Amino acid sequence: MPVSSLAQKPDVTEIEATPMSPPLWQPRATQIQQSNLTAFIAHVRKHWGVRVDCYQNLYQWSIDQPEAFWQSVWDFTGIIAQTRGEVVLEHAEQMQQACFFPGARLNYAENLLRRQGDDIALVFWGESKVRRSLTFNELKNQVAKIAASLRYQGIKPGDQIAGFVPNTPEALIAMLATASIGAIWSSCSPDFGVQGTLDRLAQIEPKVLFSADGYFYNGKLFNSLEKLEPIVAKLPSLERVVVFPYAETGDSLDSIPHATTWDEFQAGIDSPALVFEQVPFNHPLFIMFSSGTTGKPKCIVHSVGGTLIEHLKEHQLHCDIKTGDRVFYFTTCGWMMWNWQVSALASGATLLLYDGSPVYPNADVLFDYAEQERMTLFGTAAKFIDAIAKAGVKPQQTHQLDSLKMITSTGSPLVAEAFDYVYQDIKADVCLASISGGSDILGCFVLGNPTAPVWRGEIQARSLGLKVEVFDDQANSVTQQKGELVCTGPFPSMPIGFWNDPQNTRYHDAYFSRFDNVWHHGDFVELTEHDGMIIYGRSDAVLNPGGVRIGTAEIYRQVEQFEQVLESIAVGQEWQDDVRVILFVKLRADVTLDEDLITELKQKIRTGATSRHVPAKIIAVADIPRTRSGKIVEIAVRDVIHGRKVNNTEALANPEALAYFKDLQELQYQ
Repeated sequence: MPVSSLAQKPDVTEIEATPMSPPLWQPRATQIQQSNLTAFIAHVRKHWGVRVDCYQNLYQWSIDQPEAFWQSVWDFTGIIAQTRGEVVLEHAEQMQQACFFPGARLNYAENLLRRQGDDIALVFWGESKVRRSLTFNELKNQVAKIAASLRYQGIKPGDQIAGFVPNTPEALIAMLATASIGAIWSSCSPDFGVQGTLDRLAQIEPKVLFSADGYFYNGKLFNSLEKLEPIVAKLPSLERVVVFPYAETGDSLDSIPHATTWDEFQAGIDSPALVFEQVPFNHPLFIMFSSGTTGKPKCIVHSVGGTLIEHLKEHQLHCDIKTGDRVFYFTTCGWMMWNWQVSALASGATLLLYDGSPVYPNADVLFDYAEQERMTLFGTAAKFIDAIAKAGVKPQQTHQLDSLKMITSTGSPLVAEAFDYVYQDIKADVCLASISGGSDILGCFVLGNPTAPVWRGEIQARSLGLKVEVFDDQANSVTQQKGELVCTGPFPSMPIGFWNDPQNTRYHDAYFSRFDNVWHHGDFVELTEHDGMIIYGRSDAVLNPGGVRIGTAEIYRQVEQFEQVLESIAVGQEWQDDVRVILFVKLRADVTLDEDLITELKQKIRTGATSRHVPAKIIAVADIPRTRSGKIVEIAVRDVIHGRKVNNTEALANPEALAYFKDLQELQYQ
């Protein structure tokens, strides 16, 4: 995939480490001593009198004593609440019924807006078109005005507010204003099509919709109002549509029912007090949408307290985010990493927001941002790292990145060679944290550990407080063996449930139907000798030639080492009462898939993986279909080559690409 079309692929990170090789990075003694994680260990030892002296001991204690652990996270991170209540966890023995902090009352926005003053709260770059910043006081004041306007509109706790928004300050302000009232926020990025947006928002029936007038991508202006009119026409629940100027199109809103401008919406609201509605821990905060490639997207409801405490834990303990840090993630408002990033305000960090192409006007733009704004955490998609490596980008030679402490990567497999590239060509002294989880939990099952080594190709650690295991087909817990990623104990950021699923039937079927009372995440994984993790792909996309389970990421790891190949997708074709592996490749414009390249690819896969991984066919295609959040859609391609209908192609960013896989003559013979 060209760098210009980067977004995200499946929520997985993988590859086999080299067991005998030294780590690529180790923290210095001073880094360990000064880390939040070390301070947290001291906090635990002092308050609970336990002998915890390293991450492994801390992890084991966190899953053995979940009530003590989550109480410690609450206290250590300083969660602001009207009350925490006496009970930490009820019904721990039944995951779906488990309830954390049932007596607590708090507000998410109050925790994010805790820092005050004239320091910079956020910096925004909209490609080369717009650059802005807001102080903490300015951010809070703007949230107060939008919150007061929403209240005047009649919005109350539990109401649904939606955004059809680029990643701008206004999107953040609207979300925080929504949360301050105790209302529920959900958002789609404006590159979604009309039907894709309606597939999501029509299910939740929002009362207010926020939108920009347009947005920029690759230097081009895209008018959002052209989509907004038919979207609003199909959302009868809407009482108000609020449009803020970003692209400055100057277009009239007259044709859009209930529409008003951002400024008009706030007219007459003078310096209101910001009131934070105190709501229960499990009060709904966000509705997250699944990709929707097999039907209408699932509407996953996440709680105020679960989201807050999980993000505080991940940010402070796993990413070492501190007051004054400057946190960036390349994301859109349609991906969970936006929700994850903005929570960093609760740790006193400055947000570095970016909207647009990650390579416009050139492939260095995000590193320009990192250098100029003194970025401390750089978050991106693994495919971006792969693409800039192939493009020959070498920030270590061209940029001053001395402020950068951590690089996080998610959304697609980060191959071992990409680890090498980061340390050779981006920065040698940085903690590279592969992270994996998803919108399902609005967080991570596995992620970084700033006090531990980085091993080539491995995710560093299991998430504290989450009892992550690997099950074989008989539900036996295994290590150093491939199996299913599961979580065998409750955790706060489990969804409240799905929207419009009053009996929790769809929620149960999605996560608890495979193993009784165990969260089954659907990733094909392995726990390593370092207690890290390798993820080989999504379980439903695992290939089964000859009855042997093969993760697609094992093939991608080998193929992505070829400069000639921009992207690939592997699927299983039913063939002669078995399954054979078919590999489709998208090549550089000046490359032809000849017999020599096919032979090289097969040989690399054979030597780098096994003979069973070698595709029966390698076929060149012009493009590879992916969702609007950037995930390649292996199941959709598999359905097309078998002549089966693909449901909900509106969920795809490039549905026309499916045509390349239909009725291929190459698949009709041996």
